[in-house]
Amino acid sequence: RERKRKLGGRSHGKCWYELQRPKVVAERQDRFGHWWNQRDWVSLSSLSWYAIVAELAGLGASVHTCSRNEKELNERVEEWRGKGFQVRGSVCDLTCNTQKEELIKTVSSVFDGKLNILVNNAATVVLKGVLDHRPEDCSYVLKANLESPYHLCQLAHPLLKASGDGNIVFLSSIAGVVALPALSIYSASKGAINQLTKNLACEWAKDNIRINTVAPGPVKTTITKPVLV
Repeated sequence: RERKRKLGGRSHGKCWYELQRPKVVAERQDRFGHWWNQRDWVSLSSLSWYAIVAELAGLGASVHTCSRNEKELNERVEEWRGKGFQVRGSVCDLTCNTQKEELIKTVSSVFDGKLNILVNNAATVVLKGVLDHRPEDCSYVLKANLESPYHLCQLAHPLLKASGDGNIVFLSSIAGVVALPALSIYSASKGAINQLTKNLACEWAKDNIRINTVAPGPVKTTITKPVLV
């Protein structure tokens, strides 16, 4: 059964959750395919990056993605290009400020100083109870999940503004909305992303930049596979 829950307005940075049947997805592709293929995207790596890049590139978007894993990145980019997709890639550790700055310089060069959409989907998680977390665990998760996308938004702002129709999409989590065991720091980082979305939407509306957050439930990846039945 198709279900859809939407919180708040289209441009007010609220979380939204959506489950669609294949027919609905096909209709969306037909309706928005022309819009996608006129847009330049940056998708930032995570374990869900392959699906995101493949979906957007399949709709005709020009995508620049990144990953810390050079071998995997090169293999994926070659695969996507073999399918006729417009995909480029950069090796980048998003917890390193200088590498993020170089990434945005590359993106600016590739897309002629303009960027339509930034997808912040890189993240990490440490599964521990509150009393078991060490200070370095907290710093590690917050740097990857909050500081990195925050800094990237700052760096990408001139390009998004120059496009005249900028968009930022954060990948949050249902864990940022409800309490779950062994995820205190991860949940806090995703809750912070939800609030950051609202603040950026408020501050950057004048620049015609729209900001939204997608908050999915559990997704089977190499990290979550051991705890998902």
